[in-house]
Amino acid sequence: MSVNKVILIGNVGKEPDVRHLDRNVAVANLVLATTERAYTLQNGTQVPERTEWHNIVLWGGLAEVAERYVHKGDRIYIEGKIRTNTYEDQNGIRRYRTEILAESMEMLSSKGTGAPVVENTPSGAPF
Repeated sequence: MSVNKVILIGNVGKEPDVRHLDRNVAVANLVLATTERAYTLQNGTQVPERTEWHNIVLWGGLAEVAERYVHKGDRIYIEGKIRTNTYEDQNGIRRYRTEILAESMEMLSSKGTGAPVVENTPSGAPF
């Protein structure tokens, strides 16, 4: 048995990029920043703050919610799975892109926008 499960809480780095594909299926891409705070070890060594940037992909209903309610700077909770795509760039060099395919999302920012608190739908991803 194997498990591919990711849980992230972080801040949206830029406005979601939403496209509508054939049959009006929405797909949204966004970047999420998660930051580990700086700390000091017992021996006095300083460990600096570290920010990771995650590529998040949302399909169907989740993408539509992101299009309407998610904005740069918002704090969100994402549950999903890791997916790595391989491609060749224009110079023929093999590149990798690691994404989180979101299965559920919760809005944690409280801006009074009337946004749904939790949106949990099947991914709708065509794979």
